[in-house]
Amino acid sequence: MSAHSGGDDPSSNGRQRTADLSVHAAVTSADSALLTGADTVIAGARERLAALSHAIHDEPELAFEERRSAAKVIEPLAEHGFEIETGVGGLPTAFTASYGHGDLVVGLFAEYDALPEIGHACGHNIIAAASVGAGLGLAAVADRLGITVKVYGTPAEESGGGKVLMLERGVFDDTAMALMVHPGPEDIVGAHSLALADLQVVFHGREAHASAAPEYGRNAGDAATVAQVALGLLRQHLLPGQQLHGIVGSGGVAPNIVPGHAELLYYLRAEDSAALDDLMRRASACFEAGALATGCTHDIRQLAPTYTELTPDAALLLAYREQIIGLGRAPIAPELEAARPLGSTDMGNVTNVIPGIHPIIGIDAGGAVTHQPAFAAAAVNASADRAVLDGATALARTAIQVASDELHRDRLSERVKQRQFQRQEDIR
Repeated sequence: MSAHSGGDDPSSNGRQRTADLSVHAAVTSADSALLTGADTVIAGARERLAALSHAIHDEPELAFEERRSAAKVIEPLAEHGFEIETGVGGLPTAFTASYGHGDLVVGLFAEYDALPEIGHACGHNIIAAASVGAGLGLAAVADRLGITVKVYGTPAEESGGGKVLMLERGVFDDTAMALMVHPGPEDIVGAHSLALADLQVVFHGREAHASAAPEYGRNAGDAATVAQVALGLLRQHLLPGQQLHGIVGSGGVAPNIVPGHAELLYYLRAEDSAALDDLMRRASACFEAGALATGCTHDIRQLAPTYTELTPDAALLLAYREQIIGLGRAPIAPELEAARPLGSTDMGNVTNVIPGIHPIIGIDAGGAVTHQPAFAAAAVNASADRAVLDGATALARTAIQVASDELHRDRLSERVKQRQFQRQEDIR
């Protein structure tokens, strides 16, 4: 899959980001009445937003199965007059909630899928509630600001690439800015992520009696073992930022049967798409070696769309940093952000096409990090509820500040036109 499917030319995208930094990274101040209007609505919804976060957390659902969670996110938006469209992009648990008729579309991204066995250990309940809160705040000032507010329900971030599918299918084509916050142990404005390939490697051998006739067998489990040894040896020669990690999905059915089938599930990660392509080539050779050494065959299947690295918009970053600091938070210094990779997210694909941000908002997790059970427990504590409120407020204020700046507003609108033109060209 192209890293820029359905969007701008990657080279022009990179030139635009450079221009953003060098020509006009600063953003003008917004009308205080607009900020106050959004703040008041969000503060008034404090208890409802916390309750939403807790309700999603209480019933974790896996990728593409988030029916109850999606309905919970939709409910407060519908109550406040948002127009709801479900099943967008052909995904049953995806939705769009729209408010207003302005010419600039502000997109707020809600995630709500959980992890197997450990539930909301990535805090997607916080993400969803914060995006709903920001949407309610922006709806209160949408007419005065000349915007349309869209809250997107985006399933399957942990595995499945819901945003990539929605992006490719045109759901976000009219979106001028893409905003969300993600919880973590500390506040990071310019969060970095890694490109990701999600692989299933299946080895095909031949069953035989492991004692009476092993010579007739071809051991697919051994093929997986050889491949994993090769991958382990490869690690010492990886480029900075390249990672590979995985599990054995299956390796046999009984000790006295030579395994005729084995499966590895692996994630490959790298700092950018080019480095990921390099890692994919080298890892594929290790999988091939396992099959070759044992007389087996193998298939490599990609289980989800490739996730690209985050490329946040400079102006949105500056505005968000100003707003989150104004709320009393102390994000890490910009020069330290690159040393805090976050794993991978399908929001990277969105920010490669649409100007956007994916900052981290800190919660008190007692030393736990994401994807640990203790972080799941922390995702509904008092600090998590504060993160919902602060995240919603900072996102709404960021959108207001950037949408109030005519130069940036024109820039964002032009990007939308370019993207829509490219979509029409692709159709032709």
